[in-house]
Amino acid sequence: MFTKIEKTVLFVILGFMTLTTANIVFAGEKVVLYSAHKQSIIDAMIPRFEAKTGINAEVIKAGSGDIINRATAERNNPQADVIWSIGGEQLEASSDILASYIPAGYDKIEPAFKVGTNWLPYTAIVNVFIVNKNLLKPSQYPRTWKDLARGDLKGRISSARADKSGSSYMQLATVLTIYGDKGWDVYKPILQNFVLSGSSSAVPRFVNDGEAAVGVTLEDNAYKYVQGGGPVEIVYPEDGTVAAPDGIALVKNGPNSTNGKRFIDWALSRETQEFLVQEMGRRPIRNDVSASGDLPPLSAFKVVPYDFSWSAGNKDLFRKKWNDILIGD
Repeated sequence: MFTKIEKTVLFVILGFMTLTTANIVFAGEKVVLYSAHKQSIIDAMIPRFEAKTGINAEVIKAGSGDIINRATAERNNPQADVIWSIGGEQLEASSDILASYIPAGYDKIEPAFKVGTNWLPYTAIVNVFIVNKNLLKPSQYPRTWKDLARGDLKGRISSARADKSGSSYMQLATVLTIYGDKGWDVYKPILQNFVLSGSSSAVPRFVNDGEAAVGVTLEDNAYKYVQGGGPVEIVYPEDGTVAAPDGIALVKNGPNSTNGKRFIDWALSRETQEFLVQEMGRRPIRNDVSASGDLPPLSAFKVVPYDFSWSAGNKDLFRKKWNDILIGD
């Protein structure tokens, strides 16, 4: 049928076609991620995921509120596969656009963090104050949420907007949780002291750069500037703070759901959780990964329980009241 030379040529052609086809398939493997993560964490993590799995990750970065609004608007034609690192209460309030998924290693997740409907814990986050040591003496540091309402701090506290930022909304809900019926009376003068930022990640930078004396932020955001040798210190509110998970979730009927599941498996794996602890200053949600030795154990400060269902169910009401206070109604 074929000469030896013809067989050799045919073998080479078929091998080339197979290799080319494999490359085309490889190039087509992708996952679309909607994320409110800090850009520095995205930049550090995505190459690791792509190298590990061979899947191309397309990241759409926005504020957590914008992410939820976009994913909700796309519910009849989803464009995202995974929502990655936004507030759990926002995911809880939008659980109908999410798909339930039990990831690899689910049994290693701390039971206290398994609180979501159709979403999973990603890392444990803690609300803290960051203070500039050049602008305040230790005796002037705010030590409680109520201290943020002090007259000497008016216009000197940076915070993100609670109607845009998931972490800032959690800070509002934390005050309401701690003070109950008097929560709004406590929070109103705090809000009136804030200089509001459109970005939660900018808050600790403003404090580090001396543009604000105090910032209300997440522990890992503040920790980055402590690690960098900035003139800043972290304060854990003595009247209590929240240690709760931010979330990761599979979008219902996403275009690349299988790869979305692979991303979630990777994000919650022991290897990735250890990287987040060691390199990014986050707290793990796995019980086989230890927190950074540079961070105090949760037992070292007062932690208050956080009710995601209550927070999610009242989100629209609380944000409206927040805006009413802001405009002076």
